[in-house]
Amino acid sequence: MAEARLSTKNQRDSHPFFVISIISLMTFMGVLTETSMNVTFPTLMKQFHVSLTTVQWVTTGYLLTVALLMLASAFLKRRFTNKQLFVCAALLFMTGDILGGVATSYWVLLLGRLIQAGCVGLTGPLMVNIIMDTVPATKFGTYMGMANLIILIAPALGPTFGGTVAYFASWRMIFWITLPVTALLLVLGVFKIKQYVPTQKYAFDWLRFILLSVALTSLIMGLNILGDPHGLMSGSGYFAVTVIAFGLFGWRSKYSHKALFKLSVFKRASFMYSFLPYILLQASNIGINFLLPNYVQVVDGASAFIGGLVLLPGSVLNGLGQPIYGWMLDRYGGKLPLYLGNTLFFVTALGFTVFGRHLSVLAIILLYLVFAMGRSMAFGNSMTYGLKIIDPEIRNDANAVYSTGQQVAGSIGTTVMAVLMSTITVPHFTNAQNAAVGSQIAFGLILLIGAVNFWFFTKLFKVKAQS
Repeated sequence: MAEARLSTKNQRDSHPFFVISIISLMTFMGVLTETSMNVTFPTLMKQFHVSLTTVQWVTTGYLLTVALLMLASAFLKRRFTNKQLFVCAALLFMTGDILGGVATSYWVLLLGRLIQAGCVGLTGPLMVNIIMDTVPATKFGTYMGMANLIILIAPALGPTFGGTVAYFASWRMIFWITLPVTALLLVLGVFKIKQYVPTQKYAFDWLRFILLSVALTSLIMGLNILGDPHGLMSGSGYFAVTVIAFGLFGWRSKYSHKALFKLSVFKRASFMYSFLPYILLQASNIGINFLLPNYVQVVDGASAFIGGLVLLPGSVLNGLGQPIYGWMLDRYGGKLPLYLGNTLFFVTALGFTVFGRHLSVLAIILLYLVFAMGRSMAFGNSMTYGLKIIDPEIRNDANAVYSTGQQVAGSIGTTVMAVLMSTITVPHFTNAQNAAVGSQIAFGLILLIGAVNFWFFTKLFKVKAQS
């Protein structure tokens, strides 16, 4: 045990940013394909003859699968080595690439995307856990910012990459282009990734995992079906299943001693007041990343190529600003990046809402530029600040909940935006005009989230001051 502790200390001193970069790049590949597919939805709808609420499961199902796997990340971190988790993630991604590249039907494509989701489900928490294992808490912000720089370039390149590939070649090439890059990262990871803390054998709580999986899946399906003509009646059944499954999960958690994650994290006010704005910002981000490329194609009549370009400037600034935002947290504390970021988020959401029915491509680019900066500044630092101030013994469990909540929120955000954009119907309005009205309502929802987050952050800093 002493040798293990000594080895761990030596590993901590080395700060293996190269290893963090490899894992971040693998996560980058997963986010790249996710955001690349968003801009191809109009093409997929025509090719496979499916509706928008159906095709958006390429993203919603992907995010949901990631969330379900992240539920077990605290257990997986303690049970398996970093290298084992990374290799599994790479193989899942490559399998999904092949299925997506050869898909002859929508359902084969969806299956490939669900398998591919295992990559981000494993590498996302793995990256954060390695940072927590090797970096002092006083530098969490800087290192998280540097890692997120690599990951958040993916949303910058994803829509542009996907739109360009779909316009000049085929959406299938998205998968064939990413396949050899993933293989290279797999080779690097096998040789470079190390183990920083010893693993232990645990009995996994399959019953609670299945109950949570059922609850989250039925919740997303219930929200998704609201877009159908008789969705309210049909969706109520899914929501009933959600409530029952969550109730059984809570009951079972009182008696279970098997590993999943510690529910005690939800009793910490410092966690809750950082977790709630974190998932709301994620829902807003993934939702608007889905909405805007489709808005310019449906409302403004732009091509898929232009649809991909509208997010590029804001997403590039979003990614490049990550180290700065993390440094702001380490240097000045949480108030500056969280309040400033949410202010920029709120002001631009107000602009989207006011002009939501008459947004030109240029207006979307400029508004999203500031929106992405504010959202990114507040989003990443919400989790980092929460991890810095909670007890170290529950950080792995908190990371599992943050990661799962992020993916569930993204899935819900995409679903809600798709429902609002496709189901609002005003008599005598064209399809484009109805989509504009639905989008304006969606922007108003994001504006409300910005207002609520100011209250959460105020409570968070009061809790920190009292402690």
